[in-house]
Amino acid sequence: MYVETFNSEKKRSGVMMRKSNEKAIHTHWKGAAEMILAMCSTYYVKSGELIEMTEEEMMQFRALIHNMAAKSLRCIAFAHKKVIEENKQVSQKLEETGLTLLGLVGLKDPCRPRVRTAVESCKKANVSVKMITDDNLHTARAIAIECGILNPEEDMDNKAVVEGVEFRNYSPEERITRIDDIRVMARSSPFDKLLMVQCLKEKGHVVAVTGDDTNDAPALKKADVGLSMGIQGTEVAKESSDIIISDDNFISVVTVLRWGRCVYNNIQKFIQFQLTVNVAALVINFVAAISCGKVPLTAVQLLWVNLIMDTVGALALATEQPTDELMAKSPAGRSEPLMTKIMWRNLIAHSLYQIVILIIQLFKGKSIFGVDEKVKNTLIFNTFVQCQVFNEFNSRKLEKINIFEGTLENKLFSVIIGFIIILQVLMECLYWYCRFIFAPWLCCEVYSHIPMICTF
Repeated sequence: MYVETFNSEKKRSGVMMRKSNEKAIHTHWKGAAEMILAMCSTYYVKSGELIEMTEEEMMQFRALIHNMAAKSLRCIAFAHKKVIEENKQVSQKLEETGLTLLGLVGLKDPCRPRVRTAVESCKKANVSVKMITDDNLHTARAIAIECGILNPEEDMDNKAVVEGVEFRNYSPEERITRIDDIRVMARSSPFDKLLMVQCLKEKGHVVAVTGDDTNDAPALKKADVGLSMGIQGTEVAKESSDIIISDDNFISVVTVLRWGRCVYNNIQKFIQFQLTVNVAALVINFVAAISCGKVPLTAVQLLWVNLIMDTVGALALATEQPTDELMAKSPAGRSEPLMTKIMWRNLIAHSLYQIVILIIQLFKGKSIFGVDEKVKNTLIFNTFVQCQVFNEFNSRKLEKINIFEGTLENKLFSVIIGFIIILQVLMECLYWYCRFIFAPWLCCEVYSHIPMICTF
């Protein structure tokens, strides 16, 4: 007995065997219907009679395969050949011509629930979805239409669906030109999948690849993000990927996309918030140092801002959940900077506003409020802290005027902002308690460094 395993190029597998005490050698093939059909010269009719296959009958079988494929059925065929040999030594070569067709079978592999919705979500997020399969051209087209990857209107020009051998035979320039128009690649090999990934990356796209087979490992490793199947995926595919999808569902890819954009957006928010704090503090201290010889924001006060505003404030911005608005935006390009033009605009505007308010208090605070130098510095510090509290709200929405939209929906954000304000008030109360009631003689040595939120 000899077995030829499935070959992704030949799209078939076979077995050769001989029964005990029998001279005949039996060869059986199964695989892609059009591949097996091309190897057959005879077929059985209903009565069991063996009939020679004419060209007309061959066309009828091909039409039958085409009709099944158009209904998104995966067509496989079975064929065999019986050869009588005097030599009982079985050669490791399966007959590939003159076979007898045993039958055709159409297998239905229905799409998972919500796959079409997931594909539509990717399209709305300006993410192009391409299907690379080893099914024949008609089956691949039907499945792509069923999943929403391909619109019937797009398929009219015959540019959206290609076969692997056709794509492989393109010139490098033609592949780069047509790569964006291709939605479906049928009868593809693992090399075709890898070639498409290389072309997409060469054109500057960020590429994510899903796969479950050992042959998908090169494409998974070459892609920017490789996603393997946790249930049906092989160990080789899992090791070559960056993310393992535990439920083997395409909807999980959309979930990864949503959270990836959310995390990226939250990082941008924190960067804008952090830079605004640092720029405002640096400018006010620098101006005060060169004009008055003293800085209004001491090292202890700046440490307090860093401990409370930066750490807890970063946690508040990091708790923002993904929204549909993020999915409607175009993805960030490979060379797009982390600091966008809108972030620079917000940073400059927010910093200038804080600097103007603080400089007015620095030079006119004593006359405006009628207080001494120490209380004036306290006012500057508390104003600076309150500016950062509102800067948290400014940083929540990078591109919107209504910064309070959806604030109540993020309960953790509201709790953290309330915690910052309450903590600042408690420190103020502790300062005044220690200064006037508990130990006024310790005030100048210890408690004078406790931050204050108000003066009166």
